[in-house]
Amino acid sequence: MNVYEAVVSRRAVREFTDQPVQEETLERVMSTATWSPSASNIQPWHAFVVTGEPLAALKKRTGERLAAGDPWDEPEYEMYPSTLKSPYQERRSAFGEQRYGALGIPREDLEARHRASAANWDCFGAPAALFCYIDRDMGRPQWSDAGMFLQTVMLLLRAEGLHSCTQMAWAKFHTSVAEVVSPPSDLVLFCGMSIGYENTEAQGSRTGRAPLEETVTFVR
Repeated sequence: MNVYEAVVSRRAVREFTDQPVQEETLERVMSTATWSPSASNIQPWHAFVVTGEPLAALKKRTGERLAAGDPWDEPEYEMYPSTLKSPYQERRSAFGEQRYGALGIPREDLEARHRASAANWDCFGAPAALFCYIDRDMGRPQWSDAGMFLQTVMLLLRAEGLHSCTQMAWAKFHTSVAEVVSPPSDLVLFCGMSIGYENTEAQGSRTGRAPLEETVTFVR
């Protein structure tokens, strides 16, 4: 698979099979991803790859919290601006409509939407997960470095025939994740990433992209 194929075929998969991901595959992906770019090569990301019993324990813990109606953890960063202006709000709304529409869930069925959202904390059935942390003292440029690292991981996963789904949703249960991975206290959880083989029989659709002229300007 060349780079163009990896970019175009990468998407957020939200239903995985239980087929295990080989440890050597994950190690190969992560060792190659260390070559991701970062300003002044400071490499601000800290990744924890979780499989097997630790991941099962994490899924069980978050499932119990959801069933008990536990509130989300105190947020450690703002996921979206409090007021999302145009055209970003329209794009976000269109994504929600497309995602839940593909599942046959109407806008007014909030309970069904919550059930679908809860699948985040089961990693959508994936047998492997990555949790990306960053030092609390880092600024916006370093967070963008972490984003480049995550993109590199996702493209390498495609080269291995795997799929993924990045999830800021895990930041809502960051204390539960910390109970499993035991990160140093100076790190903040940016996001999780579900990793595995796609269930090709699952319902779903791919989210489109804005026309090129909306996001790219060629100055000639």
